[in-house]
Amino acid sequence: MRMISSAVLFAATLLVSTTALARGDDLQNLQLLWTPNTTLSEMGPLDVSGPLLTSPIHFDAFVDQRQDHSLIGENREDAAKPRTVKTSADVPAFISTNMRDLARAAGANVSDAPEAVRISADVRQFFVIETDNYRGQISLLVHVRDAKGKELWTGIINGGAENYGRSFRADNYNETISNMLMRATYNLLASASFRDSLGKH
Repeated sequence: MRMISSAVLFAATLLVSTTALARGDDLQNLQLLWTPNTTLSEMGPLDVSGPLLTSPIHFDAFVDQRQDHSLIGENREDAAKPRTVKTSADVPAFISTNMRDLARAAGANVSDAPEAVRISADVRQFFVIETDNYRGQISLLVHVRDAKGKELWTGIINGGAENYGRSFRADNYNETISNMLMRATYNLLASASFRDSLGKH
């Protein structure tokens, strides 16, 4: 009888834990997933020609300059009791990987060639605030260098996103994160000064 009771108790505990995670009650280790609900084309026309098409570019590792590398969001529906959202994922790697894939999909000449222009970035902001909706913001200090390390361009690229959904949900945080990263990528590829720098190597 005791063994049966223990098994029932364990199953009930597991069910409660699983339900809580599904509701998003525990977001202290959010798994970062690429789940945008928008596309680059929806953000406006993007001319992938000139240096973006002819100059090979390579995305190097990004560097996290945020004070708390794990903190990525906060629910402020109750101002007196904010709830944090954290992750153990490699945030700079998540950003650089998806920016690279988006640039390639847009038609940019992404390459591993030794002569490729190197793109890196310092991650200054990567955060989602939830009140009546989800508002995300990313800020990157982007560096463009030639294959020998000479700096060709440095600029700040921002990306914002706003999303609606049920309260304190992992999927809504991931959608907002993905959308703000997509917006930052669009802003980078659309930047005239960034594009011009690719032709200077």
